[in-house]
Amino acid sequence: MKLKDFFSPERLQSGTRGLSFELFPPKNEELLPNLMNTVEELQRFSPDFFTCTYGAGGSTRDRTLGVLGALKTQHNLRIASHLTCVGSTVEQLRSYLDEATAIGVDYIVALRGDPPKGETEFKQTEGGLRYANDLVSMLRREYPGLGILVAGYPEVHQEAPSAEVDLENLKRKVDSGADAIVTQLFYNNEDFYRFRDRCEAIGIKIPVIPGILPVISLPSIQRIASMCKAALPQDFVDALSQSDQVDWQFQVGTDFAANQVADLLKSGIPGIHFYVLNSSKATSKVLDAVGW
Repeated sequence: MKLKDFFSPERLQSGTRGLSFELFPPKNEELLPNLMNTVEELQRFSPDFFTCTYGAGGSTRDRTLGVLGALKTQHNLRIASHLTCVGSTVEQLRSYLDEATAIGVDYIVALRGDPPKGETEFKQTEGGLRYANDLVSMLRREYPGLGILVAGYPEVHQEAPSAEVDLENLKRKVDSGADAIVTQLFYNNEDFYRFRDRCEAIGIKIPVIPGILPVISLPSIQRIASMCKAALPQDFVDALSQSDQVDWQFQVGTDFAANQVADLLKSGIPGIHFYVLNSSKATSKVLDAVGW
């Protein structure tokens, strides 16, 4: 099934929306069975595909391929691999893509990638690519059978000098051949709606899919949000701060996410993408709460 078909107007009119979950490769093979248990739990929501992240410079290459291969062989799922420009030549990117397509990867999440740990800015690898739109162009030209997702930033990419420049960068990725946009996590739906309107105004016509990360811990989300420049509403932080008990913060976080998703669904989004952090509990609670 083509990627864009999951988010088509016809599918939305029938009451069906696209659903995807993002995983990351576990640190060692012993943790893979736990990850597969998470996948089995999430399958009851009939997701369209799973994605798996890819470490800077291909640092998780084998583990990423291992996760994706298990998803395909054990569960016959549609799968998407993240792929970045960081630390890789074009030949190395082709090598990875050849392996990925050989195991049945259906889609690619095409990213420039963050600078490696300890570095403050992206540096183009000699013989490599500089921008995500270059990667999208290469994929469209050399691997036309792969669907392509790209990232969008409702609150602006942390390295972008302005919202306008950030949106122009996104438009280049779209014009290079992307099929859909998945957003960075956010906690104010108005930020997403403004972003969606601005995408439409600049001529972006492909689906814009909100990315959701249910909160289960205040310290954890404060760290994640600071890294990706996502604002946390003060009333949400205040509610989470009422107790440092794990159960309390989980309940507050998943209630907030359920309300956020319910509002997004009312707005007519064509699909939704969950950052599940390799655990099904919070995402399952949210999807159950909205009657998915």
